[in-house]
Amino acid sequence: MANIISDETIEYVGILAKLELSDEEKEQAKSDMGRMLDYIDKLGELDTTGVEPMSHVFPVQNVFREDVVTNSDTREELLTNAPEQKDGMFMVPKTFEA
Repeated sequence: MANIISDETIEYVGILAKLELSDEEKEQAKSDMGRMLDYIDKLGELDTTGVEPMSHVFPVQNVFREDVVTNSDTREELLTNAPEQKDGMFMVPKTFEA
């Protein structure tokens, strides 16, 4: 598989990564990518029958509590925190002139 990595591929990856690679670095990257692809090929040879696919090594559970809606606050209780109120509503300063 390593032989499919061409100089053009390395140039293209360098452009995508916004890297300026020297000739020596290009050869090293070519070698590294070849080794990676060889390893992926080797992993493809493994017999995985009976192995369940997983997204995490450890079992992951939802750790959030159940969302329960409660309407325990009343308007009067909320308005006790208002610096000013009028007709059961908060009074705020004007933010623009009409």
